[in-house]
Amino acid sequence: MPHSFELQIYVQDTAGASDLQILTVQIIDVNEPPVFHGNLADQTVMIYVLEGNRTPSGVIYQIDAVDPEQSQLIYSCTPVSESFTVSQTGTLSSTKKFDYEKDPHTYLLNITVTDSLGLSATRSVIVNIVNINDETPYFTTKEKVYRIPEEISSGTVVANITAKDPDDEGFTSRLVYSIRPPNMYFSINPLTGAIYVARRIDRDAAPLRQHPNISLVIHVEDSPSGGQTNEMEITVTIGDLNDNPPECNLYNFRVEVYETASTGILLLDLKDQCQDMDVEPPNNEFNFTGLSGVGSNRFTLNQSGSGRIVLTGDLDFENPANLAVEKYTLTTVVQDIAWPYYTNNIYIYIRIMAVNEFFPVFSSSSYVFNVSEITRAGSSIGKVSATDQDLPFTGITYSIIAGGGTLSYTNIFWINPNEGNLQIIATLDYETTQRYIVTVQASDTEKFATVSVTINVLEENDEKPVCSANTYSLAIPADLAVGTNIEGFRIECVDRDSSPRSFRYFINSGNVNNHFIFSPSSGSNVSELILASRFDYDSGLDMIWDYRLQVYITDDNLLSSSNRATAFIETGTVTLSIKVIPKLTTPITITPAITLLIRTENVYSDSAWYVPFIISIGSMLLLGLLGYLTFLLAKYIRTYCPSKPKADKRPLMNTPAEKKKVKKEVVLEMTKINTVFDGEARDPVTGKMYEFNSKSGARRWKDTKQPVEPGIKNTVAWVISAAPANRREDKDRTGTPSKQEARMNVRELTTENNIATKPSEGKAETSSKGGLKSQKPREDFGARDSASSDRSPDPSLKLYPQLQLKPVSKNVV
Repeated sequence: MPHSFELQIYVQDTAGASDLQILTVQIIDVNEPPVFHGNLADQTVMIYVLEGNRTPSGVIYQIDAVDPEQSQLIYSCTPVSESFTVSQTGTLSSTKKFDYEKDPHTYLLNITVTDSLGLSATRSVIVNIVNINDETPYFTTKEKVYRIPEEISSGTVVANITAKDPDDEGFTSRLVYSIRPPNMYFSINPLTGAIYVARRIDRDAAPLRQHPNISLVIHVEDSPSGGQTNEMEITVTIGDLNDNPPECNLYNFRVEVYETASTGILLLDLKDQCQDMDVEPPNNEFNFTGLSGVGSNRFTLNQSGSGRIVLTGDLDFENPANLAVEKYTLTTVVQDIAWPYYTNNIYIYIRIMAVNEFFPVFSSSSYVFNVSEITRAGSSIGKVSATDQDLPFTGITYSIIAGGGTLSYTNIFWINPNEGNLQIIATLDYETTQRYIVTVQASDTEKFATVSVTINVLEENDEKPVCSANTYSLAIPADLAVGTNIEGFRIECVDRDSSPRSFRYFINSGNVNNHFIFSPSSGSNVSELILASRFDYDSGLDMIWDYRLQVYITDDNLLSSSNRATAFIETGTVTLSIKVIPKLTTPITITPAITLLIRTENVYSDSAWYVPFIISIGSMLLLGLLGYLTFLLAKYIRTYCPSKPKADKRPLMNTPAEKKKVKKEVVLEMTKINTVFDGEARDPVTGKMYEFNSKSGARRWKDTKQPVEPGIKNTVAWVISAAPANRREDKDRTGTPSKQEARMNVRELTTENNIATKPSEGKAETSSKGGLKSQKPREDFGARDSASSDRSPDPSLKLYPQLQLKPVSKNVV
């Protein structure tokens, strides 16, 4: 500021007069005290200083003060402190590092500024020491080992961990607790440090079973965002409780022991089957008590509580005192020896196994059964029986192990394996085998016994009389004399179980008017067929020309009438076909000859039923195919080959035509064959007599007797130009026999002669060319031409005469 001021004063009146004067004002300096500028100018300044290394020693504040007179100022601080200093430039500095926990938290400093004349000004500066987190918390809990029992409930406090932080003296603690690393069994309250159970603790389960001590590292921190920390390790020991009952692998034991087991044998050791999951004794110790049950007196616990079950009684089934008991049910208790004395029941089922000690024994040392040979298959013939002393009885199985076989059957006997009934499964035959010896075995699955069984076959009349052939065909003339042996036929029969004298012959059916009998009718195995009465066709008494006789041959001739009603009688059967040949009435010249005829008979067995069935089906299919082909052929001919139109045969004029008589002749070619004719009959057409051969059916007129040498063939042509007057209805208008009559006559003479035989070496040769048949008889047959009465009835080889005719028609004008 200037020390002087010059003022110009201007004065002017209303009239406009003015005047100007200069006034000089001189200012004289007076000494004033210093003045604080800045924050100290009007208030107390508060300074905050961080403790420790965060704030190094040095300037903490700059004091700003001036003297109005611009004199030199002197700074001072009161009270005097070793911790602060003020320089002459006004700089406030600290002389040390402050520790909030040791030094005062606040310093009050009076800062005085003095000028050169002694005037001063004072202001206060408050220095606050700011506390920083530079101290490590420390634990105040001294106990480091804790013991708790297992199975303690969750949430139970195990320990209270406390700590302090020097930085928090006088304030509420801000410490945070944790378990590092976290533990599955325990948790800690982060604010209070209380450790509590977090889950179920089982001392008997792994890993606590092996390591019951749990180490926990408690971590304390004075700032959640990171600060000073400290750790302390504590150990929690888990104590064992008797919280598990004894446990066994099974609570139902099944033991098998043979009935012959000796006393003192160990049946079961329960100690090896049971255990207690508790870890420490006596919690894991147990014993067995209270062996009970029906029949328990035969068993005991060897050393009480040991669990060793030992046999002390007899178990033999065959001992009546045991009542053959097969099963025993025992009960025992496994129990802890420590409180609360947990228990479990154990059930023991002891099965007594039978021992096959005895062999089966048959009720007899041998058996003999008599059975009739006619006993039907499936019938029982006897029973064998065996017993076994072993109990319980398991059954005996019977079987045939030897004997009882034939060539056709491996074994014709069967035995019921359970009951021992012996049965036959095939027919018996006394004539083949009279006795069988079979070996029967009785087995109880392990041991067996055998016995010999003799089966005697009793003879019965079960064989039918069998004759040399059961079917014959015979031919006799209608005028055969009574008492004649028909064709020398005789029947020969045999019976395997009957005497020839036991045969009886009778005709059961077909013997109309009783023309035939057998002689002898009984008491012989050979009997001849005899004509008993003459045929009477003329009067109409006899109407049958073909007889079919059913001959029965029984073997009851030696039985009395009373015994025949109850005795078993077998009957043989023979069928005879007898053809009665009428007498020839038309003379026909026939040359005798010898014909060799071979008869072949096909016989099918019952088992070959399918042969005729297949043949029938095949024949029907073939006939159907042929019919279908014929139909196609007829259709084709009708389509492509139309029939020729018929000519109109009506005359143009009704002119009487001269009737021309035509004489018809029939020429017959015949082969004269040497033969023998042993019968005669009357021709029903002409009424003439003719002779015939009963074997071959060859015929000739009785009036014609032309000698012909045996074996010579000759062809003769006959011309039949007329017929008897009594047959006028069969002639045409010229008086000549009609073609129909001629054909009928020839057909009657030749129908039964057309027996085709295959030629073979040494036998007759037959040719069909030109309608002629030739025969070449063997040389040794020539001497047998006339021996018809001594022929053998052998059906496999018979001599038949043969007549071959060939009609030739000629028209003679």
